[in-house]
Amino acid sequence: MKKIEAIIRKTKFEEVKAALLSSDIDWFEYHDVHGIGQSRQERIYRGVQYSTDVIERVAITIVCRDIFLDPTVKVILQVAHTGEIGDGRIFVSDVIDTWSIRTGENGDTVLRDKK
Repeated sequence: MKKIEAIIRKTKFEEVKAALLSSDIDWFEYHDVHGIGQSRQERIYRGVQYSTDVIERVAITIVCRDIFLDPTVKVILQVAHTGEIGDGRIFVSDVIDTWSIRTGENGDTVLRDKK
């Protein structure tokens, strides 16, 4: 099993969500995150000074069977891509085991198959 963690632009989240759902990824977790980017400039908007070094993104977490890793990563790469600095990152790590709290089952049978 693999854990995919993708940090993407907030403006691309709805598109990525729709693409994941249409490619039969029917469960994932997401939350807003803040990070420090490469830019260290300050901008003034309507008389208020803003720092651009803190960036807002959305983090998406998906746990899937190994055979679904490549198609899932490809969907995220294609849809989240703008070609500009700050498109984000995708991290993949191994998941040793998983349990269903409701049934007590463990292993990759806990994960649903794609339809």
